[in-house]
Amino acid sequence: MQNKFLDKFDITIVIATILMVMMGVVSIFSATYANTSGTDFYLKQMIFGIVGFVIMIIISFLPPKYFSKFAYSLYILSILLLILVLVFGKTINGNKSWFYVGGFGIQPSEFAKIATILALANFISPGEESRDPNKLFTFVKACIFIVIPAALIKLEHDTGTTLVMLCFIVPMFFWAGISPFWLFAIISPLVLAVLSFLNPTAFYIGIFVVGISLFFFKKKILISVLILVINLSAGFSVHYFYSKLATYQQNRITAVFDPASDPLGSGYNVIQSKVAIGSGGITGKGYLQGSQTQLKFIPEQWTDFIFCMIGEEFGLMGAGFIVIVFFIIIYRLISIAYSSKNKFLALCCIGFASLFLFHLFINVGMTIGMMPVIGIPLPLVSYGVSSLLTFMAMIGIALNAYRHKNLYIT
Repeated sequence: MQNKFLDKFDITIVIATILMVMMGVVSIFSATYANTSGTDFYLKQMIFGIVGFVIMIIISFLPPKYFSKFAYSLYILSILLLILVLVFGKTINGNKSWFYVGGFGIQPSEFAKIATILALANFISPGEESRDPNKLFTFVKACIFIVIPAALIKLEHDTGTTLVMLCFIVPMFFWAGISPFWLFAIISPLVLAVLSFLNPTAFYIGIFVVGISLFFFKKKILISVLILVINLSAGFSVHYFYSKLATYQQNRITAVFDPASDPLGSGYNVIQSKVAIGSGGITGKGYLQGSQTQLKFIPEQWTDFIFCMIGEEFGLMGAGFIVIVFFIIIYRLISIAYSSKNKFLALCCIGFASLFLFHLFINVGMTIGMMPVIGIPLPLVSYGVSSLLTFMAMIGIALNAYRHKNLYIT
C-alpha cells in the first residue's frame, strides 16, 4: 500500500518544498525581528504557506485535462490583470505592479508567469493539430505568447520580472523539439547584446562567429540575413536601451562591476549583503545574532535580500543547504518532465524548472554582487504572498504530472 502511494506521489519534491517554506518563515522572522513595523510578515508567510500547501495538494489531484483545457483562458485573464494593474495598481519602489486587497499586496505578474507557461506549453505541445515550432510562423506565434505579458510587465517598470518572462523560452522550445538552428537564433542576439555592452572587441568577434555559424547551418539566404540583422541590431541597440533606463537602474548595473562607485546609493545593498554573508563564515553567527540583519543595515531584507540573512546567521552551511534543496527541486521537476508521457505537462515542468533556476541564480547572484539588483525574490523563501502561492501552484502541477506520468492523453 505504501509503495503504491509513493508511486503516485513524489514525496521528495514535497518535502523539499515544505523545507523551503519553513526556512522562509524562520528567515523572515529573523529579518523582521528588530523591525516593529514588519513583525507580522512571518505570520502572513506562514498562513499563506499553509494555504499554498492545500492549493498544491488540490492541484495535484485535479484531472490533468483541466490544465490544457483552461490554459488559454488563464492566459487571457492574466493579460487583463496586467492591463488593469497599469491603470489601477499601486506604485511601490518605482514599480506599478500591485493591487492591494484587504491589506495584502497581489502582484498579477506572478500569476502571469504560470499562465504564460501553461499557454505556451499548450500551443507547442502535440495535440489534435500538432504545431511544429521549427516552422517560422509557428515559432513567431509561440514567441508572441511571451512577448505580450513581458511588454506589459516592462510598462510596470518591473525589469526583473520582465527578464523572468524570457527565461523559459529556450528550455521549453528545446524540450518541444526545436532545431539547433532556432535555438541558435534565440540565444545569439542575447549573447551579442551582453558582449556589446561589456567589450566592443568581443562583440565584433561574436558577429564573425555568428556569420560563420549561419554559413554552416546552410539555411535560405533570406532567413540567414534576417538572423544576422537581428544579431547586429541587438548588439548596436543595447547602449541605446541602456541610456533609456532610469538612472537608478543604470546605477544598479554599474554597481555589479564596481559597488564602491556609489557605496551609499546603488551599491549600498550589495556591499552590506556581501559583508553579511562574508561575516557568517562556515557555521554563521547564530539565529537572531546577525549584526547586519538585526541592526537593519539592509532595507526590507525579508524580500529580495533574504539570502544574505541566511548566509550571515547560518553561514556557508545554511546557505549551501538552501542551494542544494533548490537543486533537488529543479532536478525533480526535470525528472518528472523526462518521465511524463503527457507532453503538455512535461513542457510545463520544464518551464517551472527554468523559473526556479533563473530566480535562484539571479537572487543569489544579487546578494554576492555577481548580478545586478533587479528585484527578483528567492522562491518559497522571500516574503511575498503572490510569489509563494504561484511557486507552490507550480509544484502542484508537477505533482499532477508525476501522478499521471504514464498517461499519454490529457
